[in-house]
Amino acid sequence: MPARLSVIVPTLNAEPALAACFTALMEGLDAGLIRELIVSDGGSDDATGAVAQAWGAEVLHGPPSRGGQLRRAVAEARGEWLLVLHADTVLRAGWSETVARHLETSDDAGWFRLAFDQRGFAPSAVASWANLRSRMGLPYGDQGLLISRALYDAIGGYPDQPLMEDVAMAGKLKGRFAELDGVAVTSASKYRKQGWMRRGARNLWTLARYGAGVSPDRLAAAYRR
Repeated sequence: MPARLSVIVPTLNAEPALAACFTALMEGLDAGLIRELIVSDGGSDDATGAVAQAWGAEVLHGPPSRGGQLRRAVAEARGEWLLVLHADTVLRAGWSETVARHLETSDDAGWFRLAFDQRGFAPSAVASWANLRSRMGLPYGDQGLLISRALYDAIGGYPDQPLMEDVAMAGKLKGRFAELDGVAVTSASKYRKQGWMRRGARNLWTLARYGAGVSPDRLAAAYRR
């Protein structure tokens, strides 16, 4: 029986983060879980593609829209289940046992608890809020998404939009989420650069504007600024 899991990573100039992300996936390969690793690149001008290929990934190229990148990757995936990860996310050891158990016991989508690669009050507080928000049905992409291909197809998959594709998916998956007994450690670099309070407030403002109907293209342009 072929391995059941296709791992999908959207990238854009993600070269420095890939080694840590891919190293953490090795336990899933050793456990016979991972069938393939697909990197969907949005036009990187660094060595992202070369590094991904060196790790054995299939690399797809296309316009830089994360929702569109994910749709392209899923279209190529052959796994019965999909695991979507951000390039700067590292799954903590033991994740493969959790995923294997979920594949045998649930048809729901799953998300990992969030942690940051930095200690302190602010990282802990932001991660705690993110995990509470996720338990209320709104996990973000940096917490990973484990979803069966059947469920993905049934809800129509990722929308082709540059931002908030994870929020759109969460809306489609309402009532079909399960918290996985594992941790996704994500980079705190953007919080360190912008400030924890400022970055958190910006994320909430972006979410509020999206909920009010502002287009993802406008939000992405503001987000990049």
